[in-house]
Amino acid sequence: MDVLKSINPADGTVVGEVRVTPPAEVGAIVARARAAQPGWADAGIEARAALLRQVGERLRERTDEIARLICAEMGKPLHQAAGEAGWVCKGIDGAIDEVVAALQPEVLTSERTRTTVYRDPFGVAACISPWNFPVGMAAQQVVPALLAGNTVVLKPSEEVPLVGQLYADAFLEVLPDGVMQVVHGADEQGKALVAADVDLIVFTGSRAAGKHILRAASAELKRVILELGGKDPLIVLSGADLDRAARFAASNSFRNAGQVCVSTERIYVEADIHDDFVDALRGAAASMQVGVGTDPDTVVGPMVNQTQRDHVAAQVAEAVADGARVVFESESPGPNFHPLTILTDVRQEMGIIVEETFGPVAAVLAVSDADQAVRMANDSPYGLGAVVFGPSERASAAARRLNAGMIGVNQGISTAGSTPWVGARQSGYGFHSGVEGHRQFAQVRLLSEAL
Repeated sequence: MDVLKSINPADGTVVGEVRVTPPAEVGAIVARARAAQPGWADAGIEARAALLRQVGERLRERTDEIARLICAEMGKPLHQAAGEAGWVCKGIDGAIDEVVAALQPEVLTSERTRTTVYRDPFGVAACISPWNFPVGMAAQQVVPALLAGNTVVLKPSEEVPLVGQLYADAFLEVLPDGVMQVVHGADEQGKALVAADVDLIVFTGSRAAGKHILRAASAELKRVILELGGKDPLIVLSGADLDRAARFAASNSFRNAGQVCVSTERIYVEADIHDDFVDALRGAAASMQVGVGTDPDTVVGPMVNQTQRDHVAAQVAEAVADGARVVFESESPGPNFHPLTILTDVRQEMGIIVEETFGPVAAVLAVSDADQAVRMANDSPYGLGAVVFGPSERASAAARRLNAGMIGVNQGISTAGSTPWVGARQSGYGFHSGVEGHRQFAQVRLLSEAL
């Protein structure tokens, strides 16, 4: 039997293992989901919600265990892992309420016709979740898919199989047979799942993988929701609160070792404040301790694996060879750790500005004015998030010209109320979360009656 070993990136120890799902078995797994789907749909959304609330009870009992496992499997500092686990496990009832409300039928009337807008299940949903937020992202896929009446086959990332299985177990203990199933493995299993008899594919991951999925899905025009990579810019304008901007830049560039789709990867600073901003950024970075996730003082842990660490190191080395300057570098306490790095003298055409880094690097570029900053920020195929710091009127005007799905002004991209998580350009194809996002998991069906 082939097994998938989970390795702690901080020390190289084996955390545990799971059985790899042979690709040849994926078709039968999807067939079980297909057989279970009509009964799950017929149960109705209130009955489905009641069962998911029971799932929530089991998740809440395992919140601490999930947090510790996130820390062990992908290196996230324990207090940050606890925040992710708590948000998912303790917040599931609120998430259920939100999805149920979003999927309710709507009635529209005219003088002669009454039309009911129903939101019905697609059928079988393949949910392929990433490793950087192993329960946060899985929950944003699985919960709305199930509440919409779809059955789900979840493939967690091969980097965090134990977290994925522990999360799924809470569902498997409650839901009817076949409604929720898990596939373990890497690319082969993902490709087999995409090629199987599924109706909806929900994926969070790289732009390259998203393109492969879209091509594969196009043969049968399967529905897809793709949350893809980012190369998020930060613009800092003259008159900005530089200490606040620098603290944000350090936090958003380096948290989770830069392994966040909305990490700040490009920083455009007006020339007259460039040096002062860089000084403030160095100070903010120096206050962030790099170490193992179980140390309560650790702010930044290791990268998920050596391959990802080497990718980031190669980008930095290439930039330095091409003229960039390292103005800050933290300690690196182990082989899977990449130092927190600040680069200046960076040019727009460098690979570290063009390609997704997904690591703890802040690349700073001086610009002449806001117009140049906006042009350079928009010079990218990506468009997930963006942030502008500066005097309110100037910052808001620049923000409205940015080609991104989520934009923060003098703060990160966090929003008021329930909003979708949405990318522009090649950072998203469909979207999730919020009322509009939850509705992406359902087929709109109109029933019109004469009055």
